[in-house]
Amino acid sequence: MRLLLTSDTHVPKRARELPAQLLAELGRADAVVHAGDWVDPATLDLFEAHARRLIGVYGNNDGAELRTRLPEVARVELDGLRFGVVHETGAAQGRERRCAERFPGLDVLVFGHSHIPWDSTAPGGLRLLNPGSPTDRRRQPYCTYMTAEVSDSRLAEVCLHRLPRRR
Repeated sequence: MRLLLTSDTHVPKRARELPAQLLAELGRADAVVHAGDWVDPATLDLFEAHARRLIGVYGNNDGAELRTRLPEVARVELDGLRFGVVHETGAAQGRERRCAERFPGLDVLVFGHSHIPWDSTAPGGLRLLNPGSPTDRRRQPYCTYMTAEVSDSRLAEVCLHRLPRRR
């Protein structure tokens, strides 16, 4: 099962549109995970129209309509692997311990908010993934998203994709 992981799309505030490379991945993924800060309900509509399966949450920049349509926390099993999705996890220091305590029983937690890519494993085995942002790199050298493969209850081939700089 091929996954597309993204967050913090911030359309149209930080970018007028989503990068073509990210949109192409929507069609290739068996499941798409979005960790919040959509900003515009039209972006959610776009993902819903093109994703085979969408797991998403709202973020701190998402208004009432998005909060009505999306949960704050999502949990789903994908090919035997237990995923959680949330927008914010707090400060980087102590993140692994905090998330393991807050989300027991998960194998993978996808989060956003910082726009900073993150891939770590908490004591006990919880994998923490932040795909960064495909539209707003903040202090990072590139805008990013992630893909991964899930097979036989295992997460494999987690890849951070760098997007070309916008002109």
